Amino acid sequence: MFKKHYGYLTVLILALLIAGCTGKPDGVMPVKDFDLERYLGTWYEIARLDHSFERGLDNISANYSLRDDGGVRVLNKGFSVKKNEWQEAEGKAYFVESPDLGHLKVSFFGPFYGSYIVFELDDNYQYAFVSGPDTSYLWLLSRTPRVDQSVIEHFIDRASSLGFATDKLIYVDHDANTAQR
Repeated sequence: MFKKHYGYLTVLILALLIAGCTGKPDGVMPVKDFDLERYLGTWYEIARLDHSFERGLDNISANYSLRDDGGVRVLNKGFSVKKNEWQEAEGKAYFVESPDLGHLKVSFFGPFYGSYIVFELDDNYQYAFVSGPDTSYLWLLSRTPRVDQSVIEHFIDRASSLGFATDKLIYVDHDANTAQR
């Protein structure tokens, strides 16, 4: 009987693992009244927690645009000083619940999705605080390569209160000379 249900069990476990990646860290609530049209365009990464897929990159930006299927095209770009070259990754994102809630699932690798949670966004859509499915993923994004120190301090205070390791933040260099390469 176990063999008969083994296939169903495998599918169930995989579904739970994939669904688990679109969860939210405790206390992190997606912004309400999210307006995708206003969010589209280019954002610069100001600060992040370290991950292998961005390690060694500076001048990191993300461009969001609409896809034909109603989703969001995500194009991440960063400059590797070590390799002296630009690196890009293209992904796709879809809303997890509703289009007016800043909770999307994003994929850069086939059928596997991870949470993209906008948990703070200023009224003018000039900066955004973003997390992933747990407290090991955190970004401060801005429409400009630099932000006022008060935004950084607010980001640190807010993220710290939610359990993120803000003492491990990496601040992204947006060197104009490197960006011209």
